[in-house]
Amino acid sequence: MMSNMVTALNNALDLCLEENSKAIILGEDVGKDGGVFRVTDGLFAKYGPGRVIDTPLAESSIVGASIGMAISGMHPFPEIQFAGFSYLAFNQLASHAARYRSRTRGNIKIPMVLRMPVSGGVKTLEHHSESPEALFSHIGGLVVMEPSNPYDAKGMLIKASHMDDPVIFLEPTKLYRLFKQEVPEGMYEVPAGKANLVNEGDDLTIITYGTMVRPAQEVVKENNISADILDLRTINPLDESAILSSVKKTGRALVLHEAPLSFGAGAEIAARIGEKSLYDLKSPVMRLGGFSFPYPFSGDEDYWVPNKNRILYSIKKLMNS
Repeated sequence: MMSNMVTALNNALDLCLEENSKAIILGEDVGKDGGVFRVTDGLFAKYGPGRVIDTPLAESSIVGASIGMAISGMHPFPEIQFAGFSYLAFNQLASHAARYRSRTRGNIKIPMVLRMPVSGGVKTLEHHSESPEALFSHIGGLVVMEPSNPYDAKGMLIKASHMDDPVIFLEPTKLYRLFKQEVPEGMYEVPAGKANLVNEGDDLTIITYGTMVRPAQEVVKENNISADILDLRTINPLDESAILSSVKKTGRALVLHEAPLSFGAGAEIAARIGEKSLYDLKSPVMRLGGFSFPYPFSGDEDYWVPNKNRILYSIKKLMNS
């Protein structure tokens, strides 16, 4: 079936609730309204208020209750309306969700999938366009996923539903309805921690994820550039072997993400390449990301988010260095 990311995620959640009677969705407006982006549309009517629960506007309570449910043997799918609101639940995630398995020596697992829209490009209000993947990836015990297309979104969410660790599932807002793709109707998994080579070439490697995958592909195609493009899909844990293998082949690496450049996921990737593939490099690793100040108001976001012109400029600079 042809699906955009919203319908692919909706289908995945439907299949997860049908498969597992202990699965439960909770969050602000996820029930009767179907979520702010309608990802949970129709699930309240199908499964009832006991499994698709509208909660108060209290992110810490949503995540805290979900942790309690997971400890008690349920499999919660909490939703945070926008990633910027997840900071209110940061202590629950860092101090409890991420630690219970190690704290109890593996006796207590936290099977929980926390979904939230991330990143910008759709002219939202302040706190609605955050990219917090580096914050969550720094916390040991959390798995961090971010799909770039409908097929991966469905398969990754189903994979997350079968894991015993807490998963932070980041859904790029701009990609919810940007394009459609052929998506199988039944259950399937996209493996966690496995990058996808979405374009193959010889001259450089572009390592990216989420919103930046599509513009990277367009720049390479429109300018006849021979490049490997790696879509990470899972940010933590990183598919280090895929990164190093591609860099060894091409000798040049551009790490691309929408999140602010300073202390971002790209810095970790660049450091690993520098530590383990230094002698394979023909030029220093280059990073391209958002600027290291708060996400701007909507009128200026097109200057803040890396666009195709900035990507092409970085590629040319990298190739000439």
